[in-house]
Amino acid sequence: MPFGTRITPDGVQFRLWAPGCERVGLCIADVPHEPVLSMIACGDGWFELTVPDAGVGTSYRFEVGAGLRVPDPASRSNPDDVHGASEVVDPAAFDWQDEAWRGRPWEEAVVYELHVGTFSPEGTFAGVIERLDYLLELGVTAIELMPVADFPGARNWGYDGALLFAPDNRYGRPEDLKALVQAAHARGLMVLLDVVYNHFGPEGNYLHVYAGKFFTERHHTLWGAAINFDGADSRPVREFFIHNALYWLTEYHFDGLRLDAVHAIIDDSEPHILTELATRVHAALGPGRRVHLVLENDANEARHLGAGRYAAQWNDDIHHALHILATGETDGYYADYAEAPARHLGRCLAEGYAYQGEISAYRDRTARGEPSAQLPPQAFVSFLQNHDQVGNRAFGERIGQLAPAAAVRAAAAVYLLAPAIPLLFMGEEFAATTPFQFFCDFGGELREAVTEGRRREFRKFARFADAATQAAIPDPNEPATFAASKLDWDSIGDPERADWLAYYRKLLRLRRETVVPRLRGMAGHAGAFETFAAAGLRVSWRLGDGSTLRLLANLSDQPVDAAAPPGEMLFALEAAGQGVLGPWSVLWTLEESP
Repeated sequence: MPFGTRITPDGVQFRLWAPGCERVGLCIADVPHEPVLSMIACGDGWFELTVPDAGVGTSYRFEVGAGLRVPDPASRSNPDDVHGASEVVDPAAFDWQDEAWRGRPWEEAVVYELHVGTFSPEGTFAGVIERLDYLLELGVTAIELMPVADFPGARNWGYDGALLFAPDNRYGRPEDLKALVQAAHARGLMVLLDVVYNHFGPEGNYLHVYAGKFFTERHHTLWGAAINFDGADSRPVREFFIHNALYWLTEYHFDGLRLDAVHAIIDDSEPHILTELATRVHAALGPGRRVHLVLENDANEARHLGAGRYAAQWNDDIHHALHILATGETDGYYADYAEAPARHLGRCLAEGYAYQGEISAYRDRTARGEPSAQLPPQAFVSFLQNHDQVGNRAFGERIGQLAPAAAVRAAAAVYLLAPAIPLLFMGEEFAATTPFQFFCDFGGELREAVTEGRRREFRKFARFADAATQAAIPDPNEPATFAASKLDWDSIGDPERADWLAYYRKLLRLRRETVVPRLRGMAGHAGAFETFAAAGLRVSWRLGDGSTLRLLANLSDQPVDAAAPPGEMLFALEAAGQGVLGPWSVLWTLEESP
């Protein structure tokens, strides 16, 4: 890896790209009275130095002018948080026992998204290991960790990472994260990691001091100046992120990455950084290792999806349509789906995106999306909840607090059995009542700004128009907000929670036994849909083995007339009787190929 430290027979080689500096010093042990070692300028902004006496566990920082000492931006471990010293780690020291593991086919994926800090009472990588058998029994085949890169403070969602190569010390040491991946593989579970390549967190990132070329004023994002993927001297920047992706997949044996909000990655060059990253990853890992790259892309750009590129995209469209049908909420971005939500849902199920070039009123009446029907359903990840759709609400309410139980059960039966890849958000399977709120731990002026910004964000909604209601929004920086977001595992013993868990296990068992074996080989243009009544929906898919999977659903609280679809009945929820479909009814049938 061109960034970070490298252990050699001659000692430890330290490297830093600092094009904004004439001189760079290396501070071993990071003790003020220790001498500053002068690093050697190697050209093109690179500085390096091999220190014979350094080794595993050595603490170090770089001095980049005026006595400012900064951590290694490619630090493998930063035990004292984002402002502290980096630590030399031997990447080959962990005793991997998963040599036979080659991953799993993407069509087998049932993804479970979790936040390490709130998933278990311990809030650690080891705490996740303790729940792996539970997830296996649930029917999950892949866990997806929200970002673990070192963030400032004691608690964070992870999207404010500053040191992208260092697992946050609150969750455990690097070897603890490797142990989690290995334990998952031993159980046949894939592990995906959420990574953020569209910005750095607002605290702990010193790149602008000594490597200003990391950023460009030619493009702007929600977080200010964009990352420089296409300007002068962008090559090291591109390599930094490409090697970060390779780092997690090779040194940590992750089975895939979910790239956060790539619509905020601006690149006018060819090849686009997303294309180059995918090409490099697949070339490095080779055909013998199944690795899956997944995008979050609000622009609905189908061009990035397909063999040799990205396996799938998170499909917000399907969530928004399901959410409206279940809750009746139509404000904010839901407004784009408020008219005929069943039609939007049907298009998602059959063709991928709901918006494939149509005008989005919410996005200032601009066209959104590209045609997607040519892609197989497994190119899309569907969900009823995720960290965004829960945590970005003012109070972090889950769907169970917003919609009738019958509506939630119906929505779950739709997305968990459809051919697209399903994703559950932690606790969804037992209808957890604990919220998942937005939390962080910033200091100084940033702390106050984030708290106020959070409340200002919701002023545009009618229910938060008065100051008293705004003041009731949980303060993201308060430890109590984080504590309230921890899953209550003791509640699973309650009859209602246990009933929900049994329901999810039933659906996922049916998916595993009946649907998944027929998905391999599914092509594009495999689905078709039609709507009827207020929220009635018929969808059919030609599966990979030639059989036909059919869905009939009434996603409303009123009965409707509808005949059962042909084929063998796989699943029925709340069917009212012959020719009548009761409220919140879902029927699935399978017809074998002739």
